Amino acid sequence: MKVVIIGCTHAGTMAAIRILQDHPETELVIYERHQNVSFLSCGISLYLSGEVKRLQDMFYSSPQDLKNLGAVVKTQHEVLRINAKDHRIQVADMTTGKLFEDTYDKLIMSTGSSVALPPIYGIDESKVLLCKDYQQAQAIYDSAKSNKRIAIVGAGYAGTELAESYARTDHEVTLFQRGKQVLNNYVGKELSDQLVKLLADHGIGIHLNHRVTAFRMNKKDELEIETNQGNFTADLAIVATGFVPNTQLLAGQVQLEKHGAFIVNDYLQTSDPDIYAAGDCAMVRFNPTGKPAYTPLATNAIRQGTLIALNIFNQQYPYMGTQATSAMKLFGYCVATTGLTLENAQRHHIAAEQVIYQGTWRPTYMPSTDPLTIALVYNPENRQVLGAQLCSKHDVSQSANAVSVLIQNNNTIDDMAFIDMLFQPNFDLPFNYLNLVAQKAVDKEWQKGNVTPRHATLGNHL
Repeated sequence: MKVVIIGCTHAGTMAAIRILQDHPETELVIYERHQNVSFLSCGISLYLSGEVKRLQDMFYSSPQDLKNLGAVVKTQHEVLRINAKDHRIQVADMTTGKLFEDTYDKLIMSTGSSVALPPIYGIDESKVLLCKDYQQAQAIYDSAKSNKRIAIVGAGYAGTELAESYARTDHEVTLFQRGKQVLNNYVGKELSDQLVKLLADHGIGIHLNHRVTAFRMNKKDELEIETNQGNFTADLAIVATGFVPNTQLLAGQVQLEKHGAFIVNDYLQTSDPDIYAAGDCAMVRFNPTGKPAYTPLATNAIRQGTLIALNIFNQQYPYMGTQATSAMKLFGYCVATTGLTLENAQRHHIAAEQVIYQGTWRPTYMPSTDPLTIALVYNPENRQVLGAQLCSKHDVSQSANAVSVLIQNNNTIDDMAFIDMLFQPNFDLPFNYLNLVAQKAVDKEWQKGNVTPRHATLGNHL
């Protein structure tokens, strides 16, 4: 069987490795428009801050590694057209300009995404950079040496992490966010307020509810940034306003979601059963809502790529969906999140309540401990856990994974309140903090008169 993979970052790389490990007889051809494969864009901020010394270390595979497994790897090759009916593709060699055609039995689309370019006048100015791939990361790093005042547009993960990295390297940083909070896809207003204060305490100028409308160079050779609430100046701007799926090659040939991502079934097939899609170009099932969502995370891509490698040979492993579980480090704090925030639940018209735990992660009689904030979101009608966000100087990232499993399995706040978790003063409280925040939710429902099911909560008395 001949398998063609278009695009080779996370999903494409994982699919190629697994296919050739399990089925080395496969004729596997990879087309990638860049010179490299498997770039971890999440490492850009680590490189910028100096925690990672070599940007090249952000690759976990290489074209040669894949060739050694048996793949035909054609980097710097752009696929121009796909004829799904005839199973044919047209390709351009970007180094020679030569055009040629190829065929496939099965096609894997792992074409990823591009930075979403908002309608901002002057976004093509030389002092306005984007942040996603290897070349862009290198440009950001090089520009940091000669530009002191940095403006960042967008306060999602990428923008917030970049703001920290620049601030740590003695830059003057201004962060613009169109909405009323930072990390709005991942944390609620309460944690956003904490993080805004944390960023401000480290010298970052934060401008919420500021929509950037234009970039212009002024007479002093400064970059002028126009917003709906006034103008600002900087030496350099980085646009980190999210991503859009790269799916144009199959427009009109397979089913796309209204924003352009591939719609796939449980086995990662598009509406054409011989074409699979994974990663940032595809929709996923978001388990807290039970509906498809566009969730461009590397975690989704590597799972989907691996599952395609199994399913393409009829092993029938369904994709389990996602809770969009993720975490970041921010000025010494661990911020971890899974599932829905209260605001996003309400936006999806899901009945939702929230409780906030403010405490410590282990007993105060220990030599040290740290404050911990947890926001737990649940459905008061069926009591199912919908999401959680955690913030502490202590590493609470694995607790987000634990809540992710609870959401995946449709567990309730009653389950979470008394689920078995270890106790040892080095690690946590007699009732783990996840138990305690769930017990707060159970108590809240008890006080509202929602008494079935009901567990006595003892955590606050131990």
